[in-house]
Amino acid sequence: MLLSVGGSRTSITALSSMISNPSSRNSFIQSSKRVARLYGFQGLDLAWIPIRSSSDMYYMGMLFQEWRAAAKFEATNSTNPELIITAFVEYKPGYSFAYYPVESIQDNLNWVHVSACNYHAPLWAPDYTAAPAPLYDPSTQLNTDSAIKQWLDSGIAPNKLVLLLPFYGFAWKLRNPRDNAIGAAAAGPATNYSTRGLMSYKDIKDYIRGHGDGG
Repeated sequence: MLLSVGGSRTSITALSSMISNPSSRNSFIQSSKRVARLYGFQGLDLAWIPIRSSSDMYYMGMLFQEWRAAAKFEATNSTNPELIITAFVEYKPGYSFAYYPVESIQDNLNWVHVSACNYHAPLWAPDYTAAPAPLYDPSTQLNTDSAIKQWLDSGIAPNKLVLLLPFYGFAWKLRNPRDNAIGAAAAGPATNYSTRGLMSYKDIKDYIRGHGDGG
């Protein structure tokens, strides 16, 4: 059981400020360890969503190095097992502004959770339906096979990669209800379940029960 720090609702500015200052990084590391031990977690996870600068990527690598050193020091000087340290990462290792700190990830993290999902969604692709988490798609690099190959090519060992699988889906409002295949023309999200067109696993199961898998 891991304690994950961050998430999509966390202030990106606050994380960026913390990670760029050595004293703040140390305070974060020490407090995260204390909370993990207090509540019996086996490790810690950083879920920074999203990252948008090269300096944040650089300081993230420093945080991983210092976090691992602190975990080793604690384990050596106590009866506690060494904390597992992981991170949530986007589906590919590199963007136009920077790469993830691949070397630091390889050296200091037990693994990373690769966000192999949300390649397509009605909020940013409103005009046509598409698979949110395709394993393969020969027409584009927005697929898990391509993403994992990029991580492996960057130097990450295969045993450091854990796929994050989405237990949800997205629904589009079809322009023509009879045309309901992947790639069909759409007019934004279907809002029966949420304003974003998001459908939980339970919603999907209930829909199939009521309409059949071809409904």
